[in-house]
Amino acid sequence: MDFNIPEDTQEIINGLKQFIEKKVIPLEEKNEELLTNPRKYFTEDGRHAPEVEELRKEVRMESARAGFYNMFGAKELGGEEFGPVTAVLVQEFLNKHYPNNKLIHPIVIPSPFTNGLTPVLNGLNDNLKSKYIDGIRSGEKTLCFALSEPDAGSDVWNLKTKAVKDGSEWVINGTKQWITNAPYADYCLLFAITEPELKERRKGGITCFFVETSSEGFSVDSAIPVMGDLGGEAGIISLDNLRVSQENIVGELHMGFSRAISGINTGRLGMSGKCVGSAQWALKKAVDYSQIRETFGKKIGEHQMVQQMLADCAIDIYAARNMALNCAWKIENTKKQPRKEISMVKAFCTEMMGRVYDRAIQIHGGVGVTNELGLEEGYRLARILRIPDGTSEIHRRTIAKSLLSGDLTF
Repeated sequence: MDFNIPEDTQEIINGLKQFIEKKVIPLEEKNEELLTNPRKYFTEDGRHAPEVEELRKEVRMESARAGFYNMFGAKELGGEEFGPVTAVLVQEFLNKHYPNNKLIHPIVIPSPFTNGLTPVLNGLNDNLKSKYIDGIRSGEKTLCFALSEPDAGSDVWNLKTKAVKDGSEWVINGTKQWITNAPYADYCLLFAITEPELKERRKGGITCFFVETSSEGFSVDSAIPVMGDLGGEAGIISLDNLRVSQENIVGELHMGFSRAISGINTGRLGMSGKCVGSAQWALKKAVDYSQIRETFGKKIGEHQMVQQMLADCAIDIYAARNMALNCAWKIENTKKQPRKEISMVKAFCTEMMGRVYDRAIQIHGGVGVTNELGLEEGYRLARILRIPDGTSEIHRRTIAKSLLSGDLTF
């Protein structure tokens, strides 16, 4: 395995830096009060303020024009289809240099599920592609991915939302929850039970539908505020006799679950890169502060306990980075997907980020828990990331099942 950054990936990183410094940072500075004041960033119902959504749209479309927004999208949809190694390295760069930036994450490079040319869109028929893909590719229109429900998170087979055939249409009823971008999306990739018997046997029976969120019977009841914020990205969707045409089925009828996990490896590896980069940023803050702050007549970096915390951060980051890159390399270079390793990387990297931020805050003392440095915001994000794309517990379950089935290779 070659640990040098591939030349084309380094060119992407260099281009991203120029794009962010030229296009995004000036917008951020011009709108600092709007972006940093939660009471202005969110409306009273927890949604983004209209001015915030306009800024996000502007950055999305600029990123698409610059060639970054769709670089992980499928080539057949107009993307560049870069793989997991690039996803890890790009996310590491973004989060090492621009952590907690509301106009960068996840706007310049979108989530592989929520926006941009998500792999799920490969299943659209030609008519829908010609009608919708250009708007999605340009960043003008956005998506939400409606799989989770109040009783169906880690156990996705516990879905309750049903679609019943009525002539050439399907009538859908149910509730979706924790749906990222739901309050703001133009379109929804909606999953519902179409064959209960297959679903009960966990052999299929779930279908993906492409839906316009302005459709009658589709409503977003609320945005869900999360840790320390007055609002949030995710929402609750109600489906009340929503009628969807047969041609709006994405992929094959009853086979939506396989469509749902399309591209999940790149997403999980990208998230791991995000954790590695953000942890490096936090460690640098801790190192810099330990060389300035004095207690008992000397720099705190000279105290053995502080040195131990710094060293433990470095050990964690080094292990996580090499795990993520090795796993990404395996995905790109082996026919068999390293399912066990993907779960190990996702669980370890998200938990590692929390440990590093915890130590960095401790080293900073009182100033570490203020809002001034961004450490507390990163600490909250680290806690959140242990849940989406599979909880740490679900990934440990996956790892254990692989081990018990005889997969003891590494």
